[in-house]
Amino acid sequence: MRALCLMYHDVVEPGREEESGFPGGPARIYKLPRPLFAAHLDAIGSTGAPVCNDVGSLSSGTTMPVLFTFDDGGVSFLDPIAGMLEAHGWRGHFFITTGRIGTAGFLSAPQLRELAARGHVVGSHSVHHPVRMAELPAAQIAAEWSESKKALEDILGAAADTASVPGGYSSPVVAQAAAEAGYRVLFHSEPVTRQSTAGALRLLGRFALMESSPASLAAGLARGDKSPRAKLWAIRTAKKLAKAAGGDWLIRQHARRLDR
Repeated sequence: MRALCLMYHDVVEPGREEESGFPGGPARIYKLPRPLFAAHLDAIGSTGAPVCNDVGSLSSGTTMPVLFTFDDGGVSFLDPIAGMLEAHGWRGHFFITTGRIGTAGFLSAPQLRELAARGHVVGSHSVHHPVRMAELPAAQIAAEWSESKKALEDILGAAADTASVPGGYSSPVVAQAAAEAGYRVLFHSEPVTRQSTAGALRLLGRFALMESSPASLAAGLARGDKSPRAKLWAIRTAKKLAKAAGGDWLIRQHARRLDR
């Protein structure tokens, strides 16, 4: 069973990158200008690829569906992202850093309820957004998952059983802790389309789109082209190396070289 899961973060007006989500240069890499995100949506729509609004409805059919996912919990989730998706008849999966709820640049509890009421999936992105979750002690990993799940369920009054790994770096321990906390679906950041499982937990990879990602890249992914997948594999590899070396600027430079 395959699915093309696209990973976004914030969508902002040009020049207003600090108003939503995490501040600073490394976070800005993942903040798309609103006109570019609109072009992404139009380009994906033009391919005719089906957009899946619910992981539970995925089947083993021959057509590979597209899923939209968004990380961190910035205020841009509600405006403009949700409305832009809805204009196409689509819904997204929005993952929340619960320790940031209601703080500057992040969604409040009422806004999370509105997002869910409009048909979007609201899930966990941990409590504190550890950069390397897989390197935490097992008890701390378990707490990040269980506490964020409870916080969301208290706000939404409904089950929150979908999550994404902050920083994208998963491991068997991270997945096992998510399963034990009661999650059914866990997104990570390896650019793969084939789903896997860890017990009852479904694991889905994602393809990261950044501020430098043209609409043609998004369309190529939706069509199933091999070239854009290879490009994002290269960017993912560069990101791993950059994080290991502590140099986030390498990610930006490598991505721009690939785009050229």
